[in-house]
Amino acid sequence: MNSNRVGAQLPTSFGNFAVAQQGPINFVATGNSIATLAIEGSTYIVRRITVAGATGNIALANVAIYSSSDGNASNIITSNTVLSTVTNTTTFQDLTLASAANTTVYSAGALFVKVNTASGNNNTAFITVFGDVVTP
Repeated sequence: MNSNRVGAQLPTSFGNFAVAQQGPINFVATGNSIATLAIEGSTYIVRRITVAGATGNIALANVAIYSSSDGNASNIITSNTVLSTVTNTTTFQDLTLASAANTTVYSAGALFVKVNTASGNNNTAFITVFGDVVTP
């Protein structure tokens, strides 16, 4: 491999890129793991999680992201967040990271979307996790 080319570099050579994306995700029902976000990399740092690309208004939905599928509060990555600004295809919202996420290197192979309050419709959106891969 010729290491002087960008195409030959591993994700650890770059910072803050999409380590997971899932969608379209429907927010019509509540539950601990309505969607699974498969992670690229063995260990990673979560820097930002964005909800975007909605097919319509999902502003009533209240969601959180966890590193376990059981909704255990000790595994929360984002605070419970109402998606108040995600009203159409051209709007987005960054979820607020929980305090532990600011200092944790994660190794879970997937993250889980918990819907606390449903959107009240069948509109969908994409969730993207941005971060740094520590080990590929």
